[in-house]
Amino acid sequence: MSQRAASNPAPVLWIGGLLLGAGLLALAWALPVNVKSLNPSLLREAGRGTPTVATLARELLALDKPGPAALVLEAAQAVDDPAAGALGVVYDNYASRHRGMIPWGGWDVALEPLLAGRNAASPAESTPVLTFLVTQRPRDNLRRYLQASRLPGVQALLKTAELTTTKRFVPASRPGGQPLEAVILLTAYLWQRENLPASLQRDIRTLAETAVTTGQMGELEDFYLDLLSLGKRLNWIQLSELLRTAGSPGTVAQFAHLTRVAPEHLPVIYTSALMTKSADAVARYLIAFGKPGAENLRLALSFGEGAVRQLVARQAPVTQASGPEFAFGAGFVLRNPDLALFLKYAGFLGGVFLILRSLDLRMFFSVEKNLRGAFPKMGSGVLAGILTFIFFVFSEPFLLKAAAATEYQVRLVVPILGATAASPSISTNAPTMDNSTIISIIVFALIQVGMYMICLLKIAEVARQQVPVLTKLKLMENEENLFDGGLYIGIAGTATALVLQVLGLIEANLLAAYSSNLFGIVCVALVKIRHVRPYKRELILETQATSTAG
Repeated sequence: MSQRAASNPAPVLWIGGLLLGAGLLALAWALPVNVKSLNPSLLREAGRGTPTVATLARELLALDKPGPAALVLEAAQAVDDPAAGALGVVYDNYASRHRGMIPWGGWDVALEPLLAGRNAASPAESTPVLTFLVTQRPRDNLRRYLQASRLPGVQALLKTAELTTTKRFVPASRPGGQPLEAVILLTAYLWQRENLPASLQRDIRTLAETAVTTGQMGELEDFYLDLLSLGKRLNWIQLSELLRTAGSPGTVAQFAHLTRVAPEHLPVIYTSALMTKSADAVARYLIAFGKPGAENLRLALSFGEGAVRQLVARQAPVTQASGPEFAFGAGFVLRNPDLALFLKYAGFLGGVFLILRSLDLRMFFSVEKNLRGAFPKMGSGVLAGILTFIFFVFSEPFLLKAAAATEYQVRLVVPILGATAASPSISTNAPTMDNSTIISIIVFALIQVGMYMICLLKIAEVARQQVPVLTKLKLMENEENLFDGGLYIGIAGTATALVLQVLGLIEANLLAAYSSNLFGIVCVALVKIRHVRPYKRELILETQATSTAG
């Protein structure tokens, strides 16, 4: 007995391993990095020290652009920017001093042709730019102004007003064609004033020249329709600033669709486009993730410009924080995302392995020596790998979810005379893993770990008994039902989870239900292959040796 006690490992070994493993697990759990999602702490760190929404609004006011500033101010109020209250007072003072600029959202000296026919006594409020082109006189004035332009792109756009092969508009040259004529003039004026980026200009010019050459309006009519939607909702400077960030007619189409299906999110979407200077990336994010994507943008805006840029650059959903946040971890992840991801799961794997080996040293060291290999270290490594894989699956809620159609998915609409049909909304749920699913997986895993320990203790009990080898072999055979118990418990857990899901007591999730079965299979495989089989082989060999010697 004294020799056996002396051979036991020093407490510092298994206690040290236990503490080190727990530390690695805590570090891995707290490291805010995921494969297909963003942790809020990353957005907070990315936005640290960058301009806020209120700062952007002040800059726009300083540039005499109250129209965009008004939408950005709404976004600041929506994200509870601390400076939003003071900014509202500044905006009201600005508006009272420059009432003539508010309808247009700013000022452009070349807008004078459009002002003809505007009632000077009308209230000074933001006015959609197409409202100025409702009557004939402003359109005539603007047409004469543009006809003097020497820009080939402007002239090509003006020639498209002569086409009669439209499908969604009444031709501009016929009665009822005022909407199309107004949009054509607005597009040409945007080109003349250099309010379109080079890539968008290039695409529009190609479409216009093709339409004039073939006599078919084609895809250019779609662009006119999208500009009509935006021009009916945004004033002149708001529209100009937005289009400066649009890289293609497809982006304009996406933003027009978003203004129709999600008008309540327009300030957030508009502000995000100005902050990132990329309407393309913002529109793509909203189309991909729908209403949850709009809420993610709102969250990012509350942290600052850097957070918005990080979000749209990653094009990933925001997940709930899975553990405590710390600034160093978030900063490290932002600087080294791939290395941080490796360290997270390597740390979890190492932590689980150290904990399992420490428990082996504490509980089964003497038995492991007597059984000579029936308790191999590989068992802890395999179990640690399996638990790490399970942790990886339920810590990545977006990994196994297929991308579904969102509320903002672009749909084909056929408007009449420029009126757009309302797009039906599709209810969709964000692909997140609810707490009941996580708790179910953890409970099933803990049950199987307990069953695994019970089986090891039973093997150790048989090994310690002072009985003949043949009797030990029969005792091991007698415990076969116990060694299969993990599988029985796994099946029972799966059946229970499915029943609870049918009754609506927990969220319907097949991962939670079948994880019980998976854990049961793993437990039984480890017990019978890695422990029972080697020990029974040893007993059989000893029995054969005894009978031969006799």
